[in-house]
Amino acid sequence: MKFRCERDVLTEALSAASRAASPKAQLRVLSGLRFDLRGDQLIVTGSDLELTISCTLEVAGTEDGTAVLPAKLVTEIVRHLEPGAVEVETSAERSRVSSGRSEFTLLPIPPDEFPNPPELEGEQVTIQAGEFAEGLRQVVGAASTDESRKVLTGVLLAAEADGLRMVATDSYRLSFREFPGSSVLQAGQRVNVPSRALQELTRSLDPEAELEITLADTMVSFRFGGFVLSSWLIRDEFPDYAKLIPTDMPNELTVDRQVFLDAIRRVKLMARNNSPIRLEMQDQVVRLSAQNPEDGEAVEDVDAKFVGSELTVAFNPEYLIDGLEVVPGDEVVLQTRDPQKPAVIRPTESQDLLYLLMPVRVS
Repeated sequence: MKFRCERDVLTEALSAASRAASPKAQLRVLSGLRFDLRGDQLIVTGSDLELTISCTLEVAGTEDGTAVLPAKLVTEIVRHLEPGAVEVETSAERSRVSSGRSEFTLLPIPPDEFPNPPELEGEQVTIQAGEFAEGLRQVVGAASTDESRKVLTGVLLAAEADGLRMVATDSYRLSFREFPGSSVLQAGQRVNVPSRALQELTRSLDPEAELEITLADTMVSFRFGGFVLSSWLIRDEFPDYAKLIPTDMPNELTVDRQVFLDAIRRVKLMARNNSPIRLEMQDQVVRLSAQNPEDGEAVEDVDAKFVGSELTVAFNPEYLIDGLEVVPGDEVVLQTRDPQKPAVIRPTESQDLLYLLMPVRVS
């Protein structure tokens, strides 16, 4: 195999595909990237058997072939070369990566056991990527990272009567986004997509692109341009999240989102060792406070509109910040019932997004 390609173009493809490679896999070939060259078309693929990412790009091909190179090493080598054309030439015994006066020789990995990218047969739908990408950004962060609770490490995509719904939760917070009028799934269909796959999709997704989604019984793939991401679905049933969403929320705080965020970040400096931030909600103001016995206390007042009974509620500051960062708009609404019940953060101008947050019990 032999080809030439501009450094930045090749770096982008290697970086994307390498995020699916598994450097700690028992099967060494999974720590590599497979290069498939046919004519002037190069396909770079990384896979850990659960997630597969392939990138197709145009190069100046000289000799067709297939090779597997160490993912992290070849990506870093190409990234650090001087700007300009990069030449890659491989044989069974060695691979050469060169540009200008730089030359690297790598020992290739036998490609025989590298998994072939899955060919999915199932329902296909094409949508504009922009709104879908924004929804993923708002929801994916609420998914759990605890592999012992596999079902919560995914994002639920559910077909509802009025469109598509995305939901993720780690049992401490829940993010819920609706897409009225969007049709990605069949009526009544629900799938649980690993959040890792969706995080990688958002890193590469072009908001201006058309995104093709293919859904099979056990897998899903996302394709745009020369980028293809395929992942196994989580088969366990997603929890009944609707029971978690409160309906009676008599207390409502409306506040400038950025002012509120900045104040929380300042007060959070005193919230160490998992200490919560307290919010004292009163007429025209919300008082933020945090303390720890070793360093002291922080207090800050923020102007706000408040309707309801005065109360104090405490939250994990990181989760509170995460929720405020994904809610759009200049103002946000924080709805509460009492200090022990879940709170809800919403945008003031839309009902399509909801971020639910469990409070922290304090004495």
